[in-house]
Amino acid sequence: MPGGDHADQSLAVLRDGGVLVSLLNVHDATRAKAGARGIRVECMSGVPDRDGLVELARLVDASKLSPHVAKTFPLEQAGAAHAFLATRPIGKLVLTV
Repeated sequence: MPGGDHADQSLAVLRDGGVLVSLLNVHDATRAKAGARGIRVECMSGVPDRDGLVELARLVDASKLSPHVAKTFPLEQAGAAHAFLATRPIGKLVLTV
């Protein structure tokens, strides 16, 4: 089922009382684990809407949502960045221009 392993990995690094945001459905067992730790689970559709984007902006402005950046590469090292992604790091990869 979608969201299983990835959602469980995300739960492992979230603090109690945090928020797990997923683009996929999260199955009931993962929701139960999250609930036991006071973690809220939010599933977002792949289609953005105004209300959702406004809420995301509000969370960012309130410093309640911040991406985990695994590594930053200059654009000239895009090949190395792609190879780094193959290691399946946790977090985002940023290319700087």
